[in-house]
Amino acid sequence: MLLVLAGFVVRLAYVQGLDASPVAAKALASRLHTVTIPGDRGRILDAHDIVLASSVERYNIDANPRQVASWKPQDSAAKAAELLAPLLGTTAPELGATLVRDTTFVYLAKDVAPDVYHEVMSLGIDGIWGERTTQRVYPSGSTAGSLLGFVGTDGTGLAGLEQTYNSVLSGKPGKETYEQGAKGQRIPGGTDDVVPAVPGRDVQLTIDRDLQYVAQSALDKRVRETGSEWGTAEVVDVRTGEILALADSGSIDPNHPANADPSRAAAKVYEPGSTAKVITMSAILERGIATPTSQFTVPYAYQVPNGEVFHDSHQHGDLHLTLNGILAESSNAGTVMVGQNIPPQVRLDYLAKFGFGRTTGSGLPGESAGLLHTLDDPQWKGDGRSPYTILFGQAVSVTTLQATQVFATIANHGVRVQPHVVKSVEDADGTMQPVPLDTPTRVVSQHTADTLVRMLESAVEDGTGGKAEVPGYRIAGKTGTSQAFEPGGVTKTVASFIGIAPADDPRIVVNVTLYHPRSTIYGGTAAAPVFSTVAGYALQYLGVPPSGMPADLFPTTW
Repeated sequence: MLLVLAGFVVRLAYVQGLDASPVAAKALASRLHTVTIPGDRGRILDAHDIVLASSVERYNIDANPRQVASWKPQDSAAKAAELLAPLLGTTAPELGATLVRDTTFVYLAKDVAPDVYHEVMSLGIDGIWGERTTQRVYPSGSTAGSLLGFVGTDGTGLAGLEQTYNSVLSGKPGKETYEQGAKGQRIPGGTDDVVPAVPGRDVQLTIDRDLQYVAQSALDKRVRETGSEWGTAEVVDVRTGEILALADSGSIDPNHPANADPSRAAAKVYEPGSTAKVITMSAILERGIATPTSQFTVPYAYQVPNGEVFHDSHQHGDLHLTLNGILAESSNAGTVMVGQNIPPQVRLDYLAKFGFGRTTGSGLPGESAGLLHTLDDPQWKGDGRSPYTILFGQAVSVTTLQATQVFATIANHGVRVQPHVVKSVEDADGTMQPVPLDTPTRVVSQHTADTLVRMLESAVEDGTGGKAEVPGYRIAGKTGTSQAFEPGGVTKTVASFIGIAPADDPRIVVNVTLYHPRSTIYGGTAAAPVFSTVAGYALQYLGVPPSGMPADLFPTTW
């Protein structure tokens, strides 16, 4: 017995003396449990710091059924289910079935509010605990929904700006390591090490929530009235390039997303149609081919040297139109008659100078570069019409963003400022830093640009854009009726109106585009009324004073 006892003493001395640290460390490791602390995702703000997307505190309610079973002398699971069910929005029998499982972990509820979590914990049920998580919420619902996008169940951005700026918005998770007993309970006074989570950074947009809401509402209403498949509306500040509103009809609600499609304003392409005639007119003016008052006799149908014939949208006899009148009346025949004097490569050069054939750099995911052919393209070499139809906005495809920036450049006295939807991004120190933008570039001379704005006033006063008028303000703009080509050879009609306001001191450009309207195909009838509503609200909302002097228009006829 003494020998056995001596053996125990020696072994005990070895364990507690020489081998104490490794044994203690192994025992501690077996008791340690680590949980992740989520890093809150950064906010998305509008131009005036109104929250468009944020992460709120939520909790998952978890249970260890084996530990719950020993909470009460008898019927522990049933008693726990009876107390928890009203708080978790379920029934006692359903919850009880979960709590009697032979396991050490089950979810009882996910994403419950903090007050519910605190009520659950106040019950003091053994084996019931909560883990903090976050839930992404969008307080304005569908307002700018397609633009914002949404996140997945793991908090990763899956669409829109949530996806584009995911690395900025995402927080860095932390962790907490603590000691727990054999049944999973936290040991009071035990080891508890916390590595704090690092929250994500905020992103501020140029979008104005109130203006965005008005644009979406007016657009949705007009889409229903015209039977259009969809529509887009954009409002841009011509001086800064800030996109104040970018609306998609039928925008998703990111709180309950239906799809991950990118904004149609950035992704969908179509022929710009007559709105692109301003590019042709800018080349005519810049190269001295004609002036706004140059006189032309314009037939209904005009034949070019290769035998191709181009018609106006309505039958008419010979018209005595000035160059200004050709633009105001949106005459295809007249545009080809004058525009054919522009060399083919120059026609393409001017389209490229105004941004066709490349993305705008707006910061939106899924943005298309559109389609702009080169002189070597087979469509130009083998098609006798494309070199002429491109003068009035066919044989080229653009997005809403690209079409809008043409008018914004003209309104800004011929200088292109990069359009963008993100204003600033929070840095590591918590300071909002403006996003870098391309250096403004001159596209046409100030004289040409200002002359074009004056010509575009006639398109509203005397031409096809009469329904775009805004009381108290001079408006310059252009209607467009064009086509979009879908897979399978399907052709759809696109009606648009792009306008500058006020024309005497340009501040904003508004582009309204309706895809395949049924009630009317003309931009002046389908889209111009939405322009009037949105531009009228925007001008007053931004505090832009009404126009002072009446318009001094160029003559349209002779």
